[in-house]
Amino acid sequence: MLEASGHVGEFSDFMTVCTKCDEASRADSLLEPSHPNPDALSKAELQTLLTQINPECPNCGEQAWSEVTAQNLMFNTTIGAGSSGRPGFLRPETAQGMFTSFPALLRHNRDRLPFGAIQVGKGYRNEISPRQGMIRLREFNMAELEYFINPHEPSKHDFSPWSAIPFRLVADGKEEQHMTIQEAIDSNTVRHDTVGYFMAQTYDFLLKVGIDPERLRFRQHESDEMAHYATDCWDAEIHGSYGWIECVGIAHRGCYDLEAHEKATGKTLRARREFSEPKVVEIDGWTMNGATAGPAFRALAGAVKKAVELLPAESTFPSVIQLDSGEEIEVLPEHVKRLQRTETITGEWYIPHVVEPAFGIDRIIWHILDHAYDDESKDGDAYTVLRLSNHVAPVDYCVFPLFEKDGMGELARSLHRSLCGKPNVVSIYDSSGSIGRRYARADEIGVPHCLTVDHQSLEDQTVTIRDRDTGEQQRVAIIDLV
Repeated sequence: MLEASGHVGEFSDFMTVCTKCDEASRADSLLEPSHPNPDALSKAELQTLLTQINPECPNCGEQAWSEVTAQNLMFNTTIGAGSSGRPGFLRPETAQGMFTSFPALLRHNRDRLPFGAIQVGKGYRNEISPRQGMIRLREFNMAELEYFINPHEPSKHDFSPWSAIPFRLVADGKEEQHMTIQEAIDSNTVRHDTVGYFMAQTYDFLLKVGIDPERLRFRQHESDEMAHYATDCWDAEIHGSYGWIECVGIAHRGCYDLEAHEKATGKTLRARREFSEPKVVEIDGWTMNGATAGPAFRALAGAVKKAVELLPAESTFPSVIQLDSGEEIEVLPEHVKRLQRTETITGEWYIPHVVEPAFGIDRIIWHILDHAYDDESKDGDAYTVLRLSNHVAPVDYCVFPLFEKDGMGELARSLHRSLCGKPNVVSIYDSSGSIGRRYARADEIGVPHCLTVDHQSLEDQTVTIRDRDTGEQQRVAIIDLV
């Protein structure tokens, strides 16, 4: 599977080793201060720049580097025990299983395109120099969507929800610019409607989970930086403590994956489309003469037949033809016969194209916390607030009784139990310390709202609700909360 996808042959980073301390480093990472996009450089270009700049080793500070070499990023392992074991790899991404399962996914979606399949799980990459906390890991969490489309039909997406939103775009070879996603598509900055649609959906998702829109941009891969499978690719990059970091990749993979797996397995990974009107086709070519070719080619007869039927009508025999396997076979005149007929075709089988948004879950979570963390001063003292989005905050409410007497404790506990009984709502009960200290503890863990039960609550069944971000308080009826 991973050989067919190209990962075994092409899934590599360039590394160099400090000859003083034997510390391995990514060549492009060493050169980031000296080049705007070293990830796009070839091996030879990296070597030239490394020799010219001669950066210090991040481990020992010396400036002595080995030649730049390619390091495959997949973890190799052995599947099975003893002599029956065979080589294998830990998956570097979740996508490939969805491509090989395409026939089942197509049936599940009633043989209609477009449709998407999502998989969330672990990926494993033998990173040369993992660092920066959750940013560069050897074991990480990812979510990938494979969206299968018919390349023969125009895509239909409604971009009106984003008509007034200027996206921050860094296109291939251009300076940063701001434009709506529709403008980017119309100007061919974004080269496919479906890529633009998922860029817009990704923008909405990241804002909902708490990413600051002022620290979010989309950067297009340069032509020499593009992955081996992509025809267009944009990264959603988030700015945080480690600078601009790629957190989501949105790639138009074309038909590369399905076609590669089809060739490797011999299984049909296609969808069918019906023509609006039948087409009459004149077929003039060659086919096998079963009576003579079958005994002559035996097990290869099917492969030879396929190759012969692809030959042009003007072919002559004897002829040496090459099979899909690479083997060459001589075909004699008695092995073939002329094929001339008229066919009415109502449709055709085609290989769908794929647009893939791939989310780095760990990196997104890191930046949610980075953007939410606010260390401020209050009355001369340090005060920490974690301004988490309501969509991701692990605790929705903190319930406080002003005092645990006169029935306030009992009412607060009853409210707490009622909130915990609601689907997808998490409440914490806290009666320790002053109200100010309780607010501070709630702010520190990112609780959006605090509810305080006081003397008035006993009279009119209302509570004070305090907003974490504004500090504003208002009275609300308990019945409206539960």
